[in-house]
Amino acid sequence: MEANTDNASSQSQSKQLEGEDRLSTLTDDILPSILGRVSTRMAATTSVLSTRWMHLPWLLPELSINVKEFLSGPCRDPAEENDMDQAMTSLTKATWSFLAKPQKGSSISRLRLQLYLTNTFLCNIGPLVGDAVNSGLLKDLDLTIHDEICPLDRSKEEMIQRAKEMDGFFSAYPIVLRCLTRLCLYNVCFGELDINHVLFDCCEQLKHLTLYHSDTGSFTPCKIDAPNSKLSVLEIDTCSFEKLELVCLPKLERLEWNTWVSVCAPLSFGFVPSLGELILSYGRAFYHRGFKLSEVLDGATGIHTLTLDFQGENLWMQPELKELCPAFRKIRNLSVRGIFVYFDIEWTIAFLEAAPSVEILLIGVWDHECESCDGGEKARSSFPERRNPRWEMDFHNSKNLLLKELQFIGFASFEHQFTFIRALLERAPNLQTIVLKGNEQCDQCDALDAPPFSLFPKEKDEQEMVVGELRMAYSRPK
Repeated sequence: MEANTDNASSQSQSKQLEGEDRLSTLTDDILPSILGRVSTRMAATTSVLSTRWMHLPWLLPELSINVKEFLSGPCRDPAEENDMDQAMTSLTKATWSFLAKPQKGSSISRLRLQLYLTNTFLCNIGPLVGDAVNSGLLKDLDLTIHDEICPLDRSKEEMIQRAKEMDGFFSAYPIVLRCLTRLCLYNVCFGELDINHVLFDCCEQLKHLTLYHSDTGSFTPCKIDAPNSKLSVLEIDTCSFEKLELVCLPKLERLEWNTWVSVCAPLSFGFVPSLGELILSYGRAFYHRGFKLSEVLDGATGIHTLTLDFQGENLWMQPELKELCPAFRKIRNLSVRGIFVYFDIEWTIAFLEAAPSVEILLIGVWDHECESCDGGEKARSSFPERRNPRWEMDFHNSKNLLLKELQFIGFASFEHQFTFIRALLERAPNLQTIVLKGNEQCDQCDALDAPPFSLFPKEKDEQEMVVGELRMAYSRPK
């Protein structure tokens, strides 16, 4: 009798699986986590699969809607105005379906919205997001305003107009600013607009700000004085500020600046007591005279993670040692990247002299002409001749007792690289780990093993030779 019952149960389960796929049998607390790993457009299409899936997209806690997913293919790159308008129309419909008609049990509280600055955005998206905020549905907005036009093709007047339209949107829908925590802008010029008022006084909840190819007027200084701001992350990429003066940003924890136009020190700090991570990256030193890093870091004495990236070109900083000590004394993680592969690197030990608390040191060398952004070898002619850095200074043979790990990116078994590692071993008696790696992937193109082949030792006998050399250096009296 018991056997017959088991057979009947088994047959019932088989019939159930025949009529419904196993994925659909998962519970509502598991399926949204799966949908969260695909694009919102794909997640939305699952709602038409069956009544079982109809409500699931509305259970996602975070909604990400990217206008580029709605571009009809094949589109030109960059997209043309008609393509952008059509994509924005489709994006508006998708946003409306989620925000204007929330399903029962909807848990969407965070919206990541990437769009174009068009009339559709100004007239339609604002009311949708505003109503969602008013209803208590939306509590966190991550907004990116893309631009398909190359920065070199954008006139200053057009950039000023883009900033005015964005400011007009904020003024028309101030309720949106109640939940705006992250903002990313492309090709905007604030000109006569007060950047402090637009981005900090109005955006009181803003915690993360990214500016690409933007400015306050070509080659004009930019002062940020926002004592009440909650901004913790500031990312600046190829902006035409003559100088960025952070007068007061009390909550700022991380600053990244990639490529500046200033011919002297591009940055100064006022009151930034929370700043712990700083990334400075620059390679296009067409007319740069170099500056003292100590002058830039004056006022930022709490940095624990510092990255300096020279992008395979000349150094943009002048030799220093003792002057760096106040700003370097708390650094635990130090990265010196983009050193031209044939340069001597022993000069980097000066940083360890100024930063005795460093525990992890990363050295990255690189020799790559990125064809996608700089025109490859053609761009080399517009760069100054590379000159091997020479820092004539006495390191006094002091020890770095806290240094435990060295990471070397782009290792090529050159003698000057071994010389550097030997010098480091003499200075760091507690060094426990040395990690050697080949070239990293270029962010701008698909190049990995450049030039034109990897110099990293791949054969087993070559690797054993490197290990043997390091063991000999490690066993020498310190």
